[in-house]
Amino acid sequence: MTSTVPEPTTTATATTGPVASSLTFRPGRWIDGWNAEDPQQWDQQGAAIAQRNLRWSIFAEFLGFVVWQLWSIVVVALPTAGFHFTTGQTFWLISMPSLVGATLRFPYTFMVPRVGGRNWTMISAALLLIPAIGLALCVANPETPFGVMLLVAALAGLGGGNFASSMANITYFYPQRKKGWALGLNAAGGNLGAAVAQFAVPIVITIGAGATLQLPLAGLVWVPLILVAIVGAGLRMNNLTNARADVKASLAALRAPELWLMALLYIGTFGSFIGFSGVFPKLIADQFPGFSAFPVAGATVSLAFLGALVGSLARPFGGRLADRFGGSVITMAAFIVMALGALAVMVTLPLDNFWLFLVFFLVLFIASGAGNGATYRMIPTLFALRSGATDGHSTAGDISAQRTAAAALGIVSAFGAYGGFVIPQVLSLSKTSTGGYVTGLGWFVAAYVVFLAITVGVAIHGRRRGVRI
Repeated sequence: MTSTVPEPTTTATATTGPVASSLTFRPGRWIDGWNAEDPQQWDQQGAAIAQRNLRWSIFAEFLGFVVWQLWSIVVVALPTAGFHFTTGQTFWLISMPSLVGATLRFPYTFMVPRVGGRNWTMISAALLLIPAIGLALCVANPETPFGVMLLVAALAGLGGGNFASSMANITYFYPQRKKGWALGLNAAGGNLGAAVAQFAVPIVITIGAGATLQLPLAGLVWVPLILVAIVGAGLRMNNLTNARADVKASLAALRAPELWLMALLYIGTFGSFIGFSGVFPKLIADQFPGFSAFPVAGATVSLAFLGALVGSLARPFGGRLADRFGGSVITMAAFIVMALGALAVMVTLPLDNFWLFLVFFLVLFIASGAGNGATYRMIPTLFALRSGATDGHSTAGDISAQRTAAAALGIVSAFGAYGGFVIPQVLSLSKTSTGGYVTGLGWFVAAYVVFLAITVGVAIHGRRRGVRI
């Protein structure tokens, strides 16, 4: 049986006229007739439903990022716990979750149209239990072989896949004019998982531990929250019937040069954020061991979480600025600041000054976070223009264009996440071949200059068409 009245849990706004496009609510929390671009539907019912789905999407994605980043924190504590791995092996444990997570983003992108956003949020959250519990079992025994450790670290990539499906799902819930802010919040909430994990895990594994570390708690502490996310998504989220698989639109996204262009730029912004988030604890431990951990009330706190924190908080503001001024303008500014930030770290690193190192790296994180939101905002704009919309910045185009853009969001996010693998491997190569990280940082500066030139080209193309991109 179907119904065209609002869900009991949704409060409809009082109106003076009929809803322009009525919503039909079916069993399994499916919604028919969703049209975020209809202002009456949005004001009367849509906004409340979208905001509720966004909240639970953020929470589930947050936990995905937590699990995804656990190994970047745990590896710093492995020597103290009795594990003995080489520099190369340590960087593989840091980068393997990003490699797997980036690859999983491709299938995850298409799971929302196949099974529904609410349903897939429940499934993907439940899968996080595997790497969380697996990590606890591995680090409990210093005799665990490196191959087993690497396999379990790879399973943490399940958390990285969540981002693609979450973003593809939320893009259906919001009108084009609000996509930058909504996608920015959704992404920032997830990105914050990296910061929270890097702040909380050192405390959890050291508090009251005395001379030994409680490393298994790094994974086990998140299990109750994962269970809450599963139940909450089941009770409060929705599936949209218009978010259906469109194979033709997905293939069109893969054939579009805009997709590959944005994938390259997103490697520069999000790849930098997730890559540097993963290696930041290791960089601090290697370069400034005296500042790697601070004793506080019987526990240990690391300042490495600040990088992921400021980058996460900057992301929605990058999206909001992109809503107002266009994504290409903000992305250009981000790449300029990122290049200057990395260059400043290179210049000051030989000074052996931790606070200069921290400040300049935080500048790099802030710029990459804002760039994440701005670059991501460019994707629906470019695909709306490709569909024939006269102003892709404020018009979403037809439903086929929206589906193509949703597929592109997930695919681009997958390519961007490969930066989380590339950056640790580049820094590992720099460390093992030169004994330091300056050379690796120089390669990143050069890459940001190239990304900046590409973004300038996109902006010029938009200006020639008389639109903001």
